[in-house]
Amino acid sequence: MALDAQLERSFPKRPVTHIVGLLAPILMLFHIVGPMPSDLGLSNGVLRPCETSAHCARQTWESSNPSEDFHRLSSMVEGTPRTVVVNQDENYLHAEASSEIFGFVDDLELFADVDKGQIQARSESRLGDSDLGVNAARIAELRSALER
Repeated sequence: MALDAQLERSFPKRPVTHIVGLLAPILMLFHIVGPMPSDLGLSNGVLRPCETSAHCARQTWESSNPSEDFHRLSSMVEGTPRTVVVNQDENYLHAEASSEIFGFVDDLELFADVDKGQIQARSESRLGDSDLGVNAARIAELRSALER
C-alpha cells in the first residue's frame, strides 16, 4: 500500500495531463510538417485568397517601390529564425516557417506587383484548424518592417 500512496503522490489522477506530459517530449523530436500545398504561387497575377482566417492571413499593401520593398522583406524573411526560403525570383518568394516547439510548418509567400504598385503577403498553416494568430502576427510584423 505504501507504494500505491507514493505513486499517487508522484502521479496524481490526471490522465490527460500525464498523457500530454509523456507525449510532448516525443512529439518535440519530430517536426510536424504536412504536405506542401500544390497551389502555391500566383494565379491570375495574385496570391490565392485565404479560405479561412483561422489559420491563414493575407494582405496587400500599397508601395511606391515594390521591388525595393520586396527585397527588404526578402532579407528580413531570410534572417528569421526557423525560416527557410524554398523558392525565390525577382518578384516572388516562398518560405517555410517552423514553430519553435513542435515544428509546425507555415507557408509564407510574398509577391511584388510592380505594375500595380503593391506588395502581397500570405501566410498559411499546413496543418490544423487554428494557428492561434501566428500567421496574422507574421504578416503584421512584415508590414511593420515596411513602415520603419
